[in-house]
Amino acid sequence: MIGLEHYLIVSAILFGLGLMGVVMRSNLIVIYMGLELMLNAANLALVSFSRFTNTVDGQVMVFFVITVAAAEVAVGLALIVALYRKRQISEVDELTSLKL
Repeated sequence: MIGLEHYLIVSAILFGLGLMGVVMRSNLIVIYMGLELMLNAANLALVSFSRFTNTVDGQVMVFFVITVAAAEVAVGLALIVALYRKRQISEVDELTSLKL
């Protein structure tokens, strides 16, 4: 039977992969995908804790986190696209100032 430890191990692996994407890459899209992977790993941990404690608190919290993350994705991708259209760069190393 799959226990809480298995879900937490998968969540930790996903979080680690997302963290590696954020730390090791310099492309804005890959960094953004790594951040989203880390957020989903935290959501998995919340849902698994909620499932194994027989409460719905974690599931309700994940519902709100996913709702806020949807808005965050829209704004973040819009900023990345606007930056790319203005400067034709997608690498973090090439960004020298915040002015468009």
